[in-house]
Amino acid sequence: MFQSDTLDQITRRFGFLEARLMEGVASQDMAALSREYAELKPVVEQIAAYQQALADREDALAMCDDPEMRALAQEELTRLETALPALEQALKLALLPKDAADARPALLELRPGTGGEEASLFAADLLRMYQRYAENRGWQVQMVSYSETELGGLREAVMRIAGEGVFARMKFESGVHRVQRVPVTESGGRIHTSAATVAVLPEAEEVDIDIPAQDIRIDTMRASGAGGQHVNTTDSAVRITHIPTGIVVMSSEKSQHQNRAIAMQVLRAKLFDMERQRAADDRASARKAQVGSGDRSERIRTYNFPQGRMTDHRINLTLYKLDQIMQGDLEEVIDALSTADQAARLAEMEA
Repeated sequence: MFQSDTLDQITRRFGFLEARLMEGVASQDMAALSREYAELKPVVEQIAAYQQALADREDALAMCDDPEMRALAQEELTRLETALPALEQALKLALLPKDAADARPALLELRPGTGGEEASLFAADLLRMYQRYAENRGWQVQMVSYSETELGGLREAVMRIAGEGVFARMKFESGVHRVQRVPVTESGGRIHTSAATVAVLPEAEEVDIDIPAQDIRIDTMRASGAGGQHVNTTDSAVRITHIPTGIVVMSSEKSQHQNRAIAMQVLRAKLFDMERQRAADDRASARKAQVGSGDRSERIRTYNFPQGRMTDHRINLTLYKLDQIMQGDLEEVIDALSTADQAARLAEMEA
């Protein structure tokens, strides 16, 4: 089932990392070694459990030759034969290639889609949903940029989320989210359909993406608030245009220096995401993952308020707990998406 050489190599590498960390290494290497050690530890634990079960089965088989021990050995064999498939499956999952970005912070972008003011109000509801989900998990949330409409809807928001396994959990949220409900502005009680788009980008480090100075144009302007009114009289807002791709990012905090840093952070994440998407397209040209292509034009989810249900169209999951979901209770749907993603990658690995 498993290549013993592969399992042995992983175990030896883990032992090497453990020894190096106990010795103490140069500070510049410590973070990388600690990260690799933490990633390998659960894999090595699964390898040990699986190999121990195989060894115990061999011992039980040998004991079957002893008449006095046969009954006990057969009982042990039954237990092990029942446990081994689950241990095998757990090891398969542990050995799945990891997305290098899974442990990174994420930038979450929200924008209204079709539906006018109702779409803006729904985008604001989604923003609050994600903020609550992040808070429930103990993640740190920082609003990078935020612009609202006169009625309190959302024009655009970019939020940075940091914590354990942020991108691994949030990456399935990218796409078009559709809502069906009676808008607050609707006097006739008719149900309207509108949408908002969500993009989740892994945060890029400077070493990931090199942006030559000649590839960007930086413009400064006065920052404006809801409805277009000026919130200050200095040219503090920053707009950066990436000339080769045409990507434009903006930041409108009070400090121009801070705005430059924020806008570069967002631009770097967008370019990093483009590189990841290109690599993923190359790898997946012959197939489409079960949880969808990740294309942000793809409708991934519907929130139906009259029926109190949420449906994720990628995995045909429907939950009748919309109130809890809008309060940030996203664990069940994200768990299901993660499981479907694992199943798709397992099937690909075994094909």
